[in-house]
Amino acid sequence: MPRVLYLAAHPDDENTGLLSWLINDQNVETGYLSLTRGDGGQNLLGTEQGAALGLIRTHELLEARKLDGAQQFFTRAIDFGFSKNTTDTFKQWDADSITADVVWIIRQFLPDVIICRFPPTAAAGHGQHAASAVVAEKAFKLAGDKNAFPNQLKYVNVWQPKRVLWNTFRFGSVNTTAENQLKVTVGQYDAQLGMGYGELAGLSRSLHKSQGAGTQSVAGIKTEYFSHVAGESAKSTLFDGVVKTWTSQGNPDIDQSLDEIISTFNFNNPDQSLPALLALRKKVLALKDLNLKKDKIKSLDHIILSCAGFMGEVVTNQAEAVAGESHSFRLNLISRAENPVILENVKWLNQSENFNRKLSKDSLITIQHDIQIPSDAAHSEPYWLAKPAKDAATFSVPNETLVGLPEAESQLNVLLDLKIGSEKFRVNLPLSFKKLDPVRGDVVEALRIVPALELKFTQPLYLVKENEDLNVSLNFKVNSNKQFNNGKINLMFSRERLSGGDLKSINGKDFSVDYVIPKAKLASIKSNQLQLDANFVADGVTYNKKQLLIQYPHLSSLQYFAPATVIVMKGDIQSKVKKVGYVQGAGDFTPEFLRIAGIQVDVLKDEDFYGNINESANGNQNKLSQYDAIVLGVRANNTEKKLGRWMPFLWSYVKGGGNLVMQYNTNQDTTVDQLGMYNFTIANKRVTEENAEVKFLNPNHKLLNYPNKITTNDFKGWVQERGAYFPDKWDANYEPLFEMHDTGEEPLQGSTLYTKYGKGNFIYTPLAFFRQLPAGNVGAARLFLNFLSAQKN
Repeated sequence: MPRVLYLAAHPDDENTGLLSWLINDQNVETGYLSLTRGDGGQNLLGTEQGAALGLIRTHELLEARKLDGAQQFFTRAIDFGFSKNTTDTFKQWDADSITADVVWIIRQFLPDVIICRFPPTAAAGHGQHAASAVVAEKAFKLAGDKNAFPNQLKYVNVWQPKRVLWNTFRFGSVNTTAENQLKVTVGQYDAQLGMGYGELAGLSRSLHKSQGAGTQSVAGIKTEYFSHVAGESAKSTLFDGVVKTWTSQGNPDIDQSLDEIISTFNFNNPDQSLPALLALRKKVLALKDLNLKKDKIKSLDHIILSCAGFMGEVVTNQAEAVAGESHSFRLNLISRAENPVILENVKWLNQSENFNRKLSKDSLITIQHDIQIPSDAAHSEPYWLAKPAKDAATFSVPNETLVGLPEAESQLNVLLDLKIGSEKFRVNLPLSFKKLDPVRGDVVEALRIVPALELKFTQPLYLVKENEDLNVSLNFKVNSNKQFNNGKINLMFSRERLSGGDLKSINGKDFSVDYVIPKAKLASIKSNQLQLDANFVADGVTYNKKQLLIQYPHLSSLQYFAPATVIVMKGDIQSKVKKVGYVQGAGDFTPEFLRIAGIQVDVLKDEDFYGNINESANGNQNKLSQYDAIVLGVRANNTEKKLGRWMPFLWSYVKGGGNLVMQYNTNQDTTVDQLGMYNFTIANKRVTEENAEVKFLNPNHKLLNYPNKITTNDFKGWVQERGAYFPDKWDANYEPLFEMHDTGEEPLQGSTLYTKYGKGNFIYTPLAFFRQLPAGNVGAARLFLNFLSAQKN
């Protein structure tokens, strides 16, 4: 009966080895509370950042939980990126709001023990890590106080956990463990799993693929250490003083029944335990504690249906549907038990049908039925992204009872009334899409509800130079079979509707409408970053959403919607390069930005360095020389395993007159030890304040003057950070361009290093261009284009 809530700040902070042991060895219900969804991190898989990355990491956590068995929770806090201490963190986060969320989750989940991954000190290594410990202790003290957040008591009761512990650690050179701390042995081999809990933990943690968090599955036992934080001290186990039996609550007959079921359970024939489980269910239903009864019946019903070998699904052949339309679905049902499962009734969303049909053992039955999607069905999207964020650090949640949930439960369910023995069960089956993939086999995903019409700009960003017209294109995607009559396109620019855009009818499924914004109108707007807004009005309905669909092999398709807007970068943005070679790194928007800027970008591959066997090394060098610049994508040294073979060719390219620009790398899982022609050492040095003052060390340097004159204005409006993983040591041949630092810290000069090598140039820049360019920052674009143009000066 004990419960544990493990608490930290981000996806991948959790100790999966401990979670696996608690759930599978100790049979303790365990939840992981990540304060954030990892929105401010970096993406090793693709170009998604911010909310989209948080959505990916949410579902990576859910996939991990499917393996280790823990439950998953979140607060409304937005991950705004690295912070260096709790002071910085709570400048962004509202401590009271996050504490309220943690109290709510404690009162719902009812943990007996709370375990923090981090301490509230600098040893946590990250301000958000430390903040998670601060919030945990505060929430522990308030959860049992009826005067704290009393509005929650409409839905839940107060709850006081027994204790808070800190799961101390050894991370690199930091060792916070001590022999006088509480020790627990984990990692034992489990014959039913066929592996140890440490091996299971490695599989679970390795599902954090967007973070490159692949982890070894380590066999064998290990010791976990715990330091007391608050509440009653634990002397010998995590659960000292925690009620573990029904007998201690006055229900010895339930303990007796459970002991008998466990001792006689037959893994080869689990349905043999159904009579005893059904009898136990009657005893639990007789409990007077309504909350306890509801909670335990939910778990017990899951066990009973599993022992009956029951499976049900409601599937259709298409991934998307529009509200109000009708589609054909298949209800697939099967039971593997000797004891019959009776299908009494099916509620097909808006109509019920009686069956009283016995599910014969191990025989699949399929029932076809047309289901109309309710006309008021909401679009399928994460509940925390359905409304604009409350502020830069807090998501808006449409219903306060959703707080804490990883995702909202499906609102489109077929309801089954089942009978097993004399007991009745209600089962919800969400409307789903099912297809046979030639590589993955059966793919089953939630049916996605989409608007009848979507619209978005055909480019994710527009760039217009001074004294130029702007050409934009708006794409329409029609998802329904209806015809839209007398439609009007509203394209808003600086709060003014552009002329044109009336459509008498739409007969196509996918088409575009083009606009030209005259340079005179652009010149009248003083800002260098503009926004275009679009909507389409037809038959009294306004459509103004674009679909954002995320698809990776390790996840189900993820969908959310955003307003049909686009950023226009306007200003004196000069470029002197026409052709760039690009070494792909981790997810990076830079190649797309360069193409939008009118530059040809070729992603380099093996043959671009080696060619065929008849080509000489010099011939391949000439092949690289066609590029005005070659750029290495973010973390290329961490992701491109051929880089070691390519670097000598790149150095020769520079020596012969080329221009090589290398973006940031980390020290984790590197391919090349020496990245530059002259050595430099990457450190975990960073400037997290996006508005930190920038000092120009040599204002006359060519990289700051050609083709764009760079000033301090070009460092205004940066997002999230200046940069990370700055070098801290470098050869005297390098010249640093800038000096910057976070408040109260020593100045850093490693944000951009330049050197001449032979006839060419080499630039290493861990400035966060990968964040600034998709955000439409004109100053960052001007600076990056200067780097690319170095050889033209």
